[in-house]
Amino acid sequence: MNSERDLPSPGNASPGTLHVLATPLGHLGDLSPRAREILASVDLIACEDTRHSGKLLAGFAIRTPTISYHEHNETSQARTLLTRLRRGRNIALISNAGTPLVSDPGYRLVKLCRKESIPVSPVPGPSAAIAALSVSGLPTDRFLFAGFLPRQSGSMRRELKALKQLKATLILYVAPHRLAASLEMAREVLGDRHACLAREMTKIHESFYLGTLSEISSRAGSRPKGECTLVIEGAASQPSAASNLDLEAYVEGLMQVRNLTRSQAVRSAARSLGLRRREVYRRCLQAGELSGRREEADQI
Repeated sequence: MNSERDLPSPGNASPGTLHVLATPLGHLGDLSPRAREILASVDLIACEDTRHSGKLLAGFAIRTPTISYHEHNETSQARTLLTRLRRGRNIALISNAGTPLVSDPGYRLVKLCRKESIPVSPVPGPSAAIAALSVSGLPTDRFLFAGFLPRQSGSMRRELKALKQLKATLILYVAPHRLAASLEMAREVLGDRHACLAREMTKIHESFYLGTLSEISSRAGSRPKGECTLVIEGAASQPSAASNLDLEAYVEGLMQVRNLTRSQAVRSAARSLGLRRREVYRRCLQAGELSGRREEADQI
């Protein structure tokens, strides 16, 4: 399927719509009914890999013509697709998996469409970054998607140093053959933070590795199969320089040394460590050290 549908091109036709459409990470059931309807009704589907996407389309008996649109031809192909949109053609843009433009091609085309006021409509669906974050067990109120780290070790180190002080949970995409190096560099630069490595999400061999970066590195292997998404806790989630600091012992120490009440000590600890007061109390409670003291939460 590589030829556009034979439709008239009137000179004064209204521009078509570019549909930025998310496709499944693996499980075909994650393709929404609306997404299937649009894929079947548009005039053309721009695919990162026509052979890969051809299998998805065949699974739903969708026969819409396709055209390749990937990182190596994005500049020239964006102009070609823009011309067709100007002529009133409706086009769906998809990547091999997940949401287009998220570490995948599409930015140039969307930017051109916006510049010319050509309609661009999202068709929401799967995203590896959000899927991994949602099950990581790490804070989700603030997060930063940093995509793929640079391949060169020096550039990778600089990128991680720039992210080190951020108080948001970090989300990275990691190629399997670079996993060992990426985990080691992240541990070296960021510290041995808590993290979640998601692999082959929604597929048969879906797996999640939870723990510190060093623990994940020892369990995940050097070259796991499938693309990986790595979620790492942010700087604000860590007590000063040590992610495994015994918060209860720290609070007890403040009480004894400074002659503070527990409530005052928790406030002081939160201030010193850059954490919320309730977060300090919650962590102490989870450790089992504050059992029976829940009534004090209302005073904090």
